[in-house]
Amino acid sequence: MKSPPFEYARAASIEEACELMHQHGDAAKIIAGGQSLVPMMAFRLLRPSWLIDINEIAALKFVAVETDAVRMGACTRQCVVARDDALAARVPLLRQALVCVGHTQTRNRGTVGGSLVHADPSAELPLVAQILEARLVLRAKSETRTLPAAEFFAGPMMTNLRADECLEEIQWPVWRERKTGSAFTEISRRHGDFAMVAAAAQIAVDDDGRCTRATFGVGGAAPAPVIRATAGVVAPAT
Repeated sequence: MKSPPFEYARAASIEEACELMHQHGDAAKIIAGGQSLVPMMAFRLLRPSWLIDINEIAALKFVAVETDAVRMGACTRQCVVARDDALAARVPLLRQALVCVGHTQTRNRGTVGGSLVHADPSAELPLVAQILEARLVLRAKSETRTLPAAEFFAGPMMTNLRADECLEEIQWPVWRERKTGSAFTEISRRHGDFAMVAAAAQIAVDDDGRCTRATFGVGGAAPAPVIRATAGVVAPAT
């Protein structure tokens, strides 16, 4: 099938993108990598009247490794994140999850922000965002606000992003504990297919090997990732 007719605009800045979203609201969709949006339009599951292309906005393509968090622009390609050793040293769960995202070609075009906004309950990055308590910076024409991941995802392929807002930045908190570990795994029919179910966890232990902090969750089992977090000493390490 082919997508229904639509108008197209290429935004040169985040301000222009927000202005276009303000003008067209629910009739518009933002396109970056297009790895999810384009197939859905081809099957006519989505019928936007306008596509707002944000691929040329350099301000949305960056990775900044800071003391307490890793910040990245919404248009940062998944392959860029997967190859960044400094980022992986601070937030290893991101690289572990990205191995499971589609195939090389998918990650070359797909953006981190696009996956989060798409909000597929089986997708890897929304689960990681919940596990790490990521913060999402949302930009509109008149204001900017920040939502924690737990408040951003509203259901299967639904978010609390307003009709005139764009995802501008993602902030991934860095755990400051000296000893931490993380893991990501999923079950799918073939590698790169949508996950039937995914699981992720991150823990911290003290010098005596006792777990002092743990967060774990499951994707694909509910309308949004299911997270369980425990603070304080959990159990002695074995």
